[in-house]
Amino acid sequence: MKIRLLLTVIGLTLLESCTSKQAPDEIDNQYLSRVFNQMTDIMVHDISNPPLAARFYAYASLAGYEVVSQNDPDYPSMYGKLNDYPEIKKPEGFEQHHFQITALMAIMDVSKKIQPSGSNMIALEEEVLQELKQKGFSEKTLEDSKGYATLISQAILDYSRKDRYTAISNFPRYTPLGTDGAWYPTPPGYFPPVEPFFHTIRSFTLDSSAQFKPDPPVPFSEDKDSEFFRMTLAVYEADLSEENREIAAFWDCNPFALQDNGHLMVGMKKISPGAHWMGIADLACQQAGLDFQQSLEVQSMVAIGLMDGFLACWDEKFRSHRIRPETVIRKYIDPNWVPFLQTPPFPEYLSGHSTISTAAATILTHYFGEDFKYSDTVEERFGLAAREFESFKHAAEEAAISRLYGGIHFMDAIIHGQMQGKEVGEWVIHTVKGGE
Repeated sequence: MKIRLLLTVIGLTLLESCTSKQAPDEIDNQYLSRVFNQMTDIMVHDISNPPLAARFYAYASLAGYEVVSQNDPDYPSMYGKLNDYPEIKKPEGFEQHHFQITALMAIMDVSKKIQPSGSNMIALEEEVLQELKQKGFSEKTLEDSKGYATLISQAILDYSRKDRYTAISNFPRYTPLGTDGAWYPTPPGYFPPVEPFFHTIRSFTLDSSAQFKPDPPVPFSEDKDSEFFRMTLAVYEADLSEENREIAAFWDCNPFALQDNGHLMVGMKKISPGAHWMGIADLACQQAGLDFQQSLEVQSMVAIGLMDGFLACWDEKFRSHRIRPETVIRKYIDPNWVPFLQTPPFPEYLSGHSTISTAAATILTHYFGEDFKYSDTVEERFGLAAREFESFKHAAEEAAISRLYGGIHFMDAIIHGQMQGKEVGEWVIHTVKGGE
């Protein structure tokens, strides 16, 4: 009887050891990829405008980074580095939390609450928790991680609510100036301008959205011998070779594009410029073999740069209010002309893609170096073939010139956008990383 009981106990012990798993010490950065990709999908679903998309990425990534900074001394807090960033105390009572899981949950929790269709993150959260459970993480670890994450996300969401973005809805509606050379809504949608007061919200690192104010745009002129008219002709006569068309299409990133199907306008949902660069940041982290914390730092810094880049660019867009090439060319050169890319709904100067692409490329170069070669597969899932790049600078330069090929920007807006983006990117690195 005693022998039979002993054998039963041994059998149950062996069975338990065979069916239970030892939880890994760390989780890899593939989980970050999945979460940020889901954020991008939600933005495409919601047709989030480019500046607002950058804001979503920034606050969500900051929630994850805050958890990391509280648990890994190699990653200092953003307190004292970002404007008005709060000193967030480490929550108590979650002794069994796993800080990488906590960081992941915090990112998803902010996404769920800050994005209009954030509830679409719930399914991924449940999927991830189930996977982690199967990897051997206990219910208590997952429970404590979620509880800790909730408190951090609440603090970051409170920080986001104080950036004055919600006050924009109370501002008077933007009215086109109606003067020669001033922006006016463009076909086919004739949409009102996107986020005309975005520059009024709090930045992360800039002392104001006008910190890197560019030189004024080339003055509008109807004179065919003027510099402005020469720039207009450069857009009209741009070389639309097959290669240049591919470049323009690859960097289109226009969430507002419409397709005219005769009696019906159909919206074509696309990712924003910032989403493309967040994807590039992820590709670089994967290719370089960065761990979870390293990857999250890179993605957080790129998101901060995108946000401040859009603030700086939008500050100038709604200072100069400059007309788009499409409007000028149709009025003064060719009434039937249509740009290769659809004109986005906001003033022309500066080029937003040139600004934020250069800012993001500057930040990524800080982490990965001048000669980081990679294949940009970010938009393969949206039907665009990958392109090869010798460096982030190479990619940013191609993104910038794509606006000329696309027929949506004058050359001075591209050049000065690049200049502003470099200044923003360098400033973000200097402010957050200091002498590192």
